[in-house]
Amino acid sequence: MQKLTPCLWFDNQAEEAARFYASLFRNSKLGEVTRYGEGAPRPKGSVRTVRFSLDGQEFLAVNGGPHFKFTEAVSFVVNCETQREVDRLWEKLSAGGKKVECGWLKDKYGLSWQIVPTVLGGMLSDPDAARAERVLQAVLRMKKLDIKSLKKAYGRR
Repeated sequence: MQKLTPCLWFDNQAEEAARFYASLFRNSKLGEVTRYGEGAPRPKGSVRTVRFSLDGQEFLAVNGGPHFKFTEAVSFVVNCETQREVDRLWEKLSAGGKKVECGWLKDKYGLSWQIVPTVLGGMLSDPDAARAERVLQAVLRMKKLDIKSLKKAYGRR
């Protein structure tokens, strides 16, 4: 068991969300599902918690009711090696949600994700401030990040 496990609070979609997320990432699986018992604040037998892992990272999802909602204050960054991976995750995770900007999106459950090409970090931390700034300006004009466009902005002198 890992030391730190993010816990995601859902109204009543914990199992649905866990299955959806696990379908998108390699090395992912559903784990233990617990259910509410007699006298609980939710119907007896309904899902209380779901343990799951995404690419080896453990999570806990809880059906706690409509009291709390996700905000952009917490998001998950997904580092993608290829444009194909960026495109696939962008389309799957944003379906039924909202495509925001700069690689950010909200999924159909309201959870925020950042779909980021791995090459971006090196470009933004380049010691040539002008190159890094061109890349940043390119990012600011995009919703889904495009590696080819980022490389073009990075390579200009």
